[in-house]
Amino acid sequence: MERLNTHQKALTINLDRKIYGTFAEIGAGQEIVRWFFKVGGSAGTVAKSMSAYDMTFSDEIYGKAGRYVSRDRLRAMLDHEYTLLIERLAVARGKETTFFAFADTVSARNYKGTNECHGWMGIRFQSSPEARPSEILLHVNMLDRENLQQQEALGILGVNLVYAAFRSQLQPQLIIRSLLDELSVERIEIDMIEFSGEAFADADNRRASLCLLHLGLAQAVVFDADHGLLQLSELAHKRPVMLERGSFRALNELGLHFAEDARTQFSHEASNLGKQPLYLVEISIHELQEIHDPGDDELLHQIEELWKRGYSVMVSRFREFYQVTNYLRRYTSESLTFLMGISTLVRLCQPRYYDKLAGKVLEGLSRFFTENVYVYAYPMRKEEFVSRLSEASVDLPLDDNFSGAWIQVSDLKATGSVQHLFNYLIDEGAIVPIKSGQIVD
Repeated sequence: MERLNTHQKALTINLDRKIYGTFAEIGAGQEIVRWFFKVGGSAGTVAKSMSAYDMTFSDEIYGKAGRYVSRDRLRAMLDHEYTLLIERLAVARGKETTFFAFADTVSARNYKGTNECHGWMGIRFQSSPEARPSEILLHVNMLDRENLQQQEALGILGVNLVYAAFRSQLQPQLIIRSLLDELSVERIEIDMIEFSGEAFADADNRRASLCLLHLGLAQAVVFDADHGLLQLSELAHKRPVMLERGSFRALNELGLHFAEDARTQFSHEASNLGKQPLYLVEISIHELQEIHDPGDDELLHQIEELWKRGYSVMVSRFREFYQVTNYLRRYTSESLTFLMGISTLVRLCQPRYYDKLAGKVLEGLSRFFTENVYVYAYPMRKEEFVSRLSEASVDLPLDDNFSGAWIQVSDLKATGSVQHLFNYLIDEGAIVPIKSGQIVD
């Protein structure tokens, strides 16, 4: 696509007499349609513009909603507005017009700055007159610190989306690459995108999600075994989360048994509190690339294999554990539990991994072990434990006379100041040994 600025994009759409539709925006003002009014010629594009801010009005128009900033609410808005548009205008001008309905439901920064700043945005449109509709939906996180800046960024993103729907040759990768024109990943994060309908019959939304990661538009994307592509808040909202990080290039049966033991233990604790737990596995593309860059085909195969075992999969750009903690805390205040083998636990406590932080290892561990964060550590065979730490050039935290076949948390003997940190985390219950019947000498 030709690279135009936001003003030029809005004007180009306005001057195309075939494009005609409605805008429905809730939250952050009517920032998208404002561009089409501001540049001139909007009568050629805008059939209607509205914003039902009051919940009662919104419910009367679109039906009641469990959550107002959600995919379900966005779909209800698109359903209502597109149906109304076709009912009223298809007979009069349907043969020469490509109709569209644009909608967004957004929670921009509130006065106290205490809310999650995010939103859902989408467009349902015809690729040619009288065609069956196609659709692009996306979820955004707004990263600007001020409400007015978030509104401005949202307006630019919305214009980019409308322009891309009609000027992208209907190629998902071209659309994705154009969404942050005149924006940056420091202002807007797009962590879910979905293409559907007649124009995108061959689109692969899994590859589109990985494209978001590769371009840096998203920090993480989620693939759910039961529901397909999801935005994390749809899965994790107000739920305790257990997460296991790894490459998962080869599924280790023994490791899977330990994971099942951990899930059972975690489920029991969550059910005692009346909570429904969420289990995630996370694959970091940075970790993979340091070992072996698998390419999207291989990565998608890994995801499918994990799906078969009932796991939801998060693919991320995160290198450090504390980055994962920060990300998950956007979506739930319930407990976060990281499942890991004890070789990973030992590496987690190594000072050299935190050299880039001003507070070194103390800062790194404090960022990771925030309130209500725990590690479930499962045992490992001695030869595997030794091999893993040797590969990472980490000294073995074992007594010289240790002769057991399995290494458990109680066997670890770190040295120096790290031992004090390690003991403190165990004493405080932040590190929990997994109780397993899988250990057989």
